[in-house]
Amino acid sequence: MARPIDDIELAWRSLRDSLDASGWRSISVAVIGSCALRAGLSYPGKNEALLASFSSSAVPATEKLPAGQGFDVARVEQGGDGLTWLALTRSANGSLELFAAMVVDVVHSMRIEPGADDKRLARVFLGRIRAWQEFMRKGAQPLSPESEIGLVGELTLLRAIVEAGVFMSAAIESWVGPLDGVQDFELGTGSLEVKTTLSAAGFPAKIGSLEQLDDSARQPLFLAGARMRQMESGQNLSALVAEIRYAARGDAEAMRLLNERLIAAGYLDAHADLYVRRFALVDARFVEVKDGFPRLTQGSVPLGVTRATYEIDLDKFAGTDVPAVDALKRLGAV
Repeated sequence: MARPIDDIELAWRSLRDSLDASGWRSISVAVIGSCALRAGLSYPGKNEALLASFSSSAVPATEKLPAGQGFDVARVEQGGDGLTWLALTRSANGSLELFAAMVVDVVHSMRIEPGADDKRLARVFLGRIRAWQEFMRKGAQPLSPESEIGLVGELTLLRAIVEAGVFMSAAIESWVGPLDGVQDFELGTGSLEVKTTLSAAGFPAKIGSLEQLDDSARQPLFLAGARMRQMESGQNLSALVAEIRYAARGDAEAMRLLNERLIAAGYLDAHADLYVRRFALVDARFVEVKDGFPRLTQGSVPLGVTRATYEIDLDKFAGTDVPAVDALKRLGAV
């Protein structure tokens, strides 16, 4: 059986041989529910594309379509059939290898939605593309060692949030850090910011902006510190991802959100074998960020300071730790 990428790349090669063409040329590669998928090329540039059809109500005219980072998405005309056709098209300077990987992932994400209606398929199509957009914005490379540890910490907290009683889909939806959220989790009325360290002496926490520990927009704000230790009996990043995916099985929305967040965070299954380090959680602490907490915000720095990154040591802060469940109750999440 041919793989989806084989069919799509064969279609692209066949279309590339067309001479004196203009506009769009495309070949059908799949039908998923009411959505037709076509591999296409736009002429005269011969840029590869995946075209998908949806009803007009599934993609409102006001919908902002993703663009940039080696590709764009635009509405195109396909024979006046009354449908809305969206074309995911590689930019002239975009990597064909990376674009092909994105196309296959988008198609796969739609195929695993049994019985999905038109609107859901459109949401899956665009949501997956936006996740790839974030991944490409961050460099489209395997995670750095520091980013790997950070993602382990965020997934460890995600697991703890679910174990405390938050529904899986709601917990994953609250994980907004990969989508460039100000804090890592937005739960209830407030937020959780996660910091992870391997340090045995002290708990250095890097703060990336003046907004990260600012509770003026959402309250309460908790900083969750996860101290990890690298050890053979621990769990590597890929195993942790597999565990959370297993917990989300049977919940299509949770699985969709999880996979989108993972891609946006910089995790690709193709890189799974690179993450060989094993980590174990040594201890976790939850501290409320409020008056008296060591932080810099827009309202506390001298006039004229518009941007700052800094580091604090959580072990030197004399604030009171609270149990994870109590923090979630204060947030209104459980």
